Amino acid sequence: MPRIALVTCRPGPEVSVDRDLPVLLEALREAGAEADSVPWDDDAVDWGGYDLAVLRSTWDYSWRAAEFLAWAQRCSEATRLANPAEVVRWNADKRYLGDLAGAGVPVVPTRYLAPGDTAALPDDTEYVVKPTSGAGARFAARYTPDEHETAVRQLARMHAEGFTAMVQPYVRGIDVTGERALQFYGGRLLHASRKGAVLTPGTPYDEHKVAHPGLEPWTPTPAELAVAERALAAVPQAPELLYARVDLVDGEDGQPRVMELELVEPNLFLALHTGSVPGVVGAILAAAGS
Repeated sequence: MPRIALVTCRPGPEVSVDRDLPVLLEALREAGAEADSVPWDDDAVDWGGYDLAVLRSTWDYSWRAAEFLAWAQRCSEATRLANPAEVVRWNADKRYLGDLAGAGVPVVPTRYLAPGDTAALPDDTEYVVKPTSGAGARFAARYTPDEHETAVRQLARMHAEGFTAMVQPYVRGIDVTGERALQFYGGRLLHASRKGAVLTPGTPYDEHKVAHPGLEPWTPTPAELAVAERALAAVPQAPELLYARVDLVDGEDGQPRVMELELVEPNLFLALHTGSVPGVVGAILAAAGS
């Protein structure tokens, strides 16, 4: 009977509820595993007592990044962590988009502004400002050129808190074809979903956003699958990934581009894709050596 930890975080006002977690716990137990839901920052946990620790919903990690990454390293030294700690470290900072672009993967064009950098913002197009370490559209906002002063204030706030900012053109394809999320589990496409635009004009960066508006099932096109597979193949050192979510939007040319590659704690949307539960459970049990 394998012992499996589904790693989550403690409840809080800024933390979403992981509705997939109880479903997976029950399914794993029915399959014969001993499965627990465990907060990543619980110092009383003996991680070495588990055969596998699966990062499930550590949705507070982005504002505790250094602490979280140190924990991931310790956990990986005590047991098998999925995804691996080196992948988590690389993927926890969205500057990985530069690595993907360097490998020839089509991504949304991105510039980075670290604390101390001059705030050079677009003056001829709508754009998005968000942190390189973030989740659920936290500290993200959409601006027009005439909102320059507001964007500069956001950058100052982010830099004061130690965040590096990323600046991207607002990809108008989101308003037409939405954002598509392709989920992979156990090395295979599990399912795909589509959602509407998260960032609406005039919404303050520090206001809560609905992270997955209008979510619906989606059948990925061959072009979308090809871009997603190129992104996964470009992950450094080609590690074995238990899970991955590739978020795609259409560029100005109508072709899919990577908006985000989520290898840390992606929402699986199992309430929308109930038929995917057995596939997730089977992949977790295989990773645990069952």
